[in-house]
Amino acid sequence: MESALDYWSARALLEWQAELGATEALCDAPVDRYALEQAAPKPKPGAAPAPPPKPKEADPVEVAQKAAKGAASLPALRDALAGFDHCDLKRGARNLVFSDGQPGARVMIIGEAPGRDEDLQGKPFVGRAGQLLDRMLEAIGLSRAESVYITNVLPWRPPQNRDPLPAEIAMLTPFLERHVALAEPEVLVLMGNISCQAVLGKRGITRLRGKWDQAWNRPVIPMFHPAYLLRQPAQKRLAWADLLELKARLGSLS
Repeated sequence: MESALDYWSARALLEWQAELGATEALCDAPVDRYALEQAAPKPKPGAAPAPPPKPKEADPVEVAQKAAKGAASLPALRDALAGFDHCDLKRGARNLVFSDGQPGARVMIIGEAPGRDEDLQGKPFVGRAGQLLDRMLEAIGLSRAESVYITNVLPWRPPQNRDPLPAEIAMLTPFLERHVALAEPEVLVLMGNISCQAVLGKRGITRLRGKWDQAWNRPVIPMFHPAYLLRQPAQKRLAWADLLELKARLGSLS
């Protein structure tokens, strides 16, 4: 009996198998496909080598913590801040605004960020808000020339005086905490929401003002920022009450 298929029968059978999904022919020898999956593919001749993996980007907060911890004095801390390149604010600012007043004073005031005048002069609180601050301090017998030390959460001016971003506050807070430790004030005065956020981890200055808190092993009192008082002069009455509270606390610590 003739067993060989004719051409047309063989073709019809092949097309039927292809319709069923049998699209690969069997090899003469079996193939261990588990071994093929484990074997690394060999690069083609002349192919470019794979690029090396990108190095892990440095964490700005960790870099700031290390730099701040290594500063043994206020001048060294200022140099560490000047050499910190992970904050984009630095590239748009004219000057580093580090501090003003008397290091070692009993009262340390922490503002928010430099404005235009502060950026130009390299000192905190030198514009209209700074002039109001000087009058406020004078009213309770204090002055930046003799008994107050002043700094900001941010040493560089944000563009268009916008609020600092959470990432900017986070990376610069280690420098601020070290600043307080080196200045050794008895009392911290936090002026504005940004200062409260950096030091206390809280916002809501109208709720926080005038109430004593504790941070970095020191008593802390939040107050309205002088710039806010220029916009809302009716709030000066509350600011005066906070100043009297500060004066009383200093008297009790004497």
